Amino acid sequence: MRSLIVTLLVLLAGGCAAAQGRSSTPDFARAAESAPTPRTPPTVRPGDWLLAVVDVETTGLVPGYHEMIDLGLVMTDLDGRVVDSMFFRIQPEHPERLSEGARRVNGFDAARWRELHALAPAAAVDSLVAFHRRVAGERPVLLAAFNSQFDAAFLDHLFRARGSSWRTLYHYFVLDIPSMAWALGYRDLANGALARRLGVADEPRVADEHTGITGAMLNVRIYQALRARGMSPVVDSTTAAPSR
Repeated sequence: MRSLIVTLLVLLAGGCAAAQGRSSTPDFARAAESAPTPRTPPTVRPGDWLLAVVDVETTGLVPGYHEMIDLGLVMTDLDGRVVDSMFFRIQPEHPERLSEGARRVNGFDAARWRELHALAPAAAVDSLVAFHRRVAGERPVLLAAFNSQFDAAFLDHLFRARGSSWRTLYHYFVLDIPSMAWALGYRDLANGALARRLGVADEPRVADEHTGITGAMLNVRIYQALRARGMSPVVDSTTAAPSR
């Protein structure tokens, strides 16, 4: 009898620990793990896929300490043809953490952002999700940016504040535009320098005019120029199916 009671207690403790482990998993982690996986890769149905070309402005360089203060997003097809775009400002919860370098680049000022009707972080996430659902629907979307780890990290922290994950919108893989250029032999790591080398129009470099949407549009122009210089699409002819 004692051994039976001990066994039952061990099983009960194990079940409680497992349940506790599940309940302690944060919402944003569960959201990331439940993100859908596209059925077919871009090589099979390239016409089904879209790019979300993004650029963010922030209060500094450290995601999780500094915050996003605006976001520009241009949705394109895989050839870089523009489908739609959006832009919004975000009111950070800790404006006092603004770094001097960030202020010089984007001119953030908390009072001015309020006058410009900046969104709260949760409302910014909701706006981005609504835009994505309207433009992309159920189509798979790849996130693309210039220095993509920076933008993806800030997106991650923005969505965490909403108990969600950006991976519910975008594919697991993130495309990096300077890496594309590097593969073609360009060694410019600054977007302005690469724009000049490729002969495309730069974005404004005056703080009050330098925003996420000007950066996202520059990213699109660079991507289009790289495509014209040898980034031709590769389609798997053995498994290719016509685009819907």
